[in-house]
Amino acid sequence: MPALQPQPESLTLEQYEALPEDLRVEVFDGVVYDMASPSQEHQTISMELSTVLNTYIRGKKGSCRVFHAPFDVKLSEQPLTIVQPDLMIVCDKDKLDGKRCNGAPDFIIEIVSPGNPADDYIRKLYYYKNAGVREYWIVDPRRKNVTINFFEGNTLNVQYSFDSVIKVNIYDDLYINFSDIDELLNA
Repeated sequence: MPALQPQPESLTLEQYEALPEDLRVEVFDGVVYDMASPSQEHQTISMELSTVLNTYIRGKKGSCRVFHAPFDVKLSEQPLTIVQPDLMIVCDKDKLDGKRCNGAPDFIIEIVSPGNPADDYIRKLYYYKNAGVREYWIVDPRRKNVTINFFEGNTLNVQYSFDSVIKVNIYDDLYINFSDIDELLNA
């Protein structure tokens, strides 16, 4: 029988809050993981998607709010799981405490970093689904595709290319034209 490996001490919320503010990390089951700084391409996609989402919600005079990283989402306190999705929509204002979202946002978009794509495709997919996120998009600039996971509708891993117009399933009439975003990336 192999020897047991020592387990890292599980980080608490108090320890997390004591970390330096400029440190970019996420916590999964009490274990801290470093995050890479976003690239120019990543920032361009994030800004365009944020603009589309926010313009739609404001135009409808909706009560939901759009947030972008870095903004903490505490999915679990025991063990501590805190993520910083690239973009999210939160419709339940009771989840917002001025510092973070406590509980699952309604909609999350992650933009894949080339250094660790498995984080978005596997780890975060698992945590977001189990936490109660309604819809989760994975935008992959390298592959030029978007993977849609609409958990409420049991629609998982539906892929679209960057030349597609994609429906945001949590809304009846919100569509995002990714060819417009792709054009900006290629300009």
